[in-house]
Amino acid sequence: MNPNQALWEKGDFTRIAATMRESGENLVKDLGVTRGLKVLDLGCGDGTTALPSARLGAEVLGVDIARNLVEAASQRARAEGLTNISFQHGDACDLQDLPDRSFDLVVSIFGAMFAPRPFDVAQAMTRVTRPGGRIVMGNWIPNDPTMVAQVLRISSAYSPPPPEGFVSPMLWGVESNVLERFGKAGVPKENVSFARDTYHFRFDGPPAELVSMFRRFYGPTVNAFEAAERDGRAEDLERELVEMVESQNTSPDRNVTKVPATFLRVTVTVP
Repeated sequence: MNPNQALWEKGDFTRIAATMRESGENLVKDLGVTRGLKVLDLGCGDGTTALPSARLGAEVLGVDIARNLVEAASQRARAEGLTNISFQHGDACDLQDLPDRSFDLVVSIFGAMFAPRPFDVAQAMTRVTRPGGRIVMGNWIPNDPTMVAQVLRISSAYSPPPPEGFVSPMLWGVESNVLERFGKAGVPKENVSFARDTYHFRFDGPPAELVSMFRRFYGPTVNAFEAAERDGRAEDLERELVEMVESQNTSPDRNVTKVPATFLRVTVTVP
């Protein structure tokens, strides 16, 4: 199996996505999605941004590497009676079954950044976007002090070294890399803009329970805890993560956790 597919099918990202719904809806509203717009949500998960786009009347296709998330997204759409949205299994590195210039807006929020061949990802997204259309990516930022970058940083310290040739997904959070990747896809740098934005994770429970959920359901932390358990370091990993989340929790309610996570918002206008 594709290692990236195995990673995201290993946990159950729907549990994590449930804490991100409000931020997903707010982002979609900010993108100016309108009725009839043709939208591709790449690395769509269980529909955190795809479903709000469909509710606004867009014609939406969601694509994800994890088959369990494709099914979860389809179930959510059916439950809402949305007929202007569909989901399919696919790889952000290779969108060969999607025709050229077929989408007005391609969105990938914390999705395509995890695909292993970033130059192929940029090429694929550019190819399927119509001239004058937009690509919008949300990418976590390396060494950022907020939650997700810190979860990944802490987890990596307990994980085995990556395989030879591994390209860190966090490099999508570096502006110069984004410009290089889209430049190779034929997009001039003046067509690419950047902004810092924030997602909020809201969880009905204390920080330790949120960390427990990441331990069981978020692929990268599932792997980190498996490695830490083999080394007898699982308690150390859990303590580091709990301390980090507690320090960033902004909720005044002890039984609610609300943690911000800064990301790099990339907007590309396809020539």
